[in-house]
Amino acid sequence: MIRFILGGARSGKSSYGEQLALQSSYTVSVVATAQIWDNEMRERIARHQQTRPANWQTLEVPHDLGDAIIKHSQADTCLLVDCLTLWVTNELLRYDIDKANTQLTAHWQQQKQQFLLALKQAPGDIILVSNEVGTGIVPMGAINRRFVDETGWLHQAIAEIADEVYWVVAGLPQRIK
Repeated sequence: MIRFILGGARSGKSSYGEQLALQSSYTVSVVATAQIWDNEMRERIARHQQTRPANWQTLEVPHDLGDAIIKHSQADTCLLVDCLTLWVTNELLRYDIDKANTQLTAHWQQQKQQFLLALKQAPGDIILVSNEVGTGIVPMGAINRRFVDETGWLHQAIAEIADEVYWVVAGLPQRIK
């Protein structure tokens, strides 16, 4: 089963993902996509880690998310992927959009297709958490607009194959599929 949780920053989406994972009768692994770039991010990650049960394994996966899903999804596992927008950022920043846009496009399309295929083939439960970034203004800068576009298209593709989709606002999850 694939559950997809969307929401804005500090909407409660990660907490809701954790609640769903707690309800699973399977072994839970958190697939963490964040990278520590500064002290603020270190503290943010620490807060997330403190809320999780000690028996949950954490897998650090800033890149190649599809490979990680194929490797770690089993019939008796629940993978909690938090969060997809950080993964998209990590992959888009592997190339300079101004100097290597062709390589960036090829790389991202390969990563996206591999990820979507992995979701379709994964035998266990998967809970995906992501920020909805398409409700704001169109951002300045080519890489920022590219991020919003690619994230939006990824979300649409995931929603199409997900069994359940939730929108979280002010800590209140609403099932939309």
